[in-house]
Amino acid sequence: MNRINQKLQEDKKLLSIYFTAGYPSLNDTVSIIQNLEKSGVDMIEIGLPFSDPLADGPTIQDSSTQALRNGMTSELLFKQLKDIRETVSIPLIIMGYFNPMLQYGVEAFCKKCHDVGVDGLIIPDLPVDIYHEEYKSTFEKYGLINVFLITPQTSDQRIHFIDSVSEGFIYMVSSASTTGAITGFGNEQSNYFERIANMNLKNPQIVGFGISNNDTFTQATKLAKGAIIGSAFIKHLTKSGIDNIDDFINTVL
Repeated sequence: MNRINQKLQEDKKLLSIYFTAGYPSLNDTVSIIQNLEKSGVDMIEIGLPFSDPLADGPTIQDSSTQALRNGMTSELLFKQLKDIRETVSIPLIIMGYFNPMLQYGVEAFCKKCHDVGVDGLIIPDLPVDIYHEEYKSTFEKYGLINVFLITPQTSDQRIHFIDSVSEGFIYMVSSASTTGAITGFGNEQSNYFERIANMNLKNPQIVGFGISNNDTFTQATKLAKGAIIGSAFIKHLTKSGIDNIDDFINTVL
């Protein structure tokens, strides 16, 4: 069974952390992953930096720009991850835009993910229809789960289609905006969380965008299986470096 599905079966609310590969420094990737697992994180999303990150707020955009300047590439990320499964057991997901994967070759990219022990992909700009028609068999060949995003504006019909195609969890974007921490969720988000929960989807939902601390984590996971923190964690890395990751995770859990 894929590590993502194993983790989803655990009787707890899950915390997933996103960070940008190659940030703050080019060779920090493995240390950050190892420290996150030691701190009690359940899953990790490794951001593959891209020059035009449409869904990302300024914090993640800046980290992506710096990672590219540092020299991060798809090939280098795979080299950094080649021995990761000797020290890390929790699910690892690469989150990135489709263009770099197309340039690398979709099957070659999927094979590399499988070879180094990556469990899944999140590709915000790959439509579920295109995935289902053209790439699903390739992902399945290499044992990869592809995670799709929904927003408050996604129709019920499309959500049900995404649910039917998905094999892991659904990434539930909390609002129709770019990534970034907020102080809390209002009635609009609460109603959205409730609407999705009442749809009785077969795949659990993990909430992203706007989670930064224990309060927002608790709000986001009241009806969902887990939550994802990205921008707030990257801000912590910027301010405190990679050696104080426990300090941040302790403010969430």
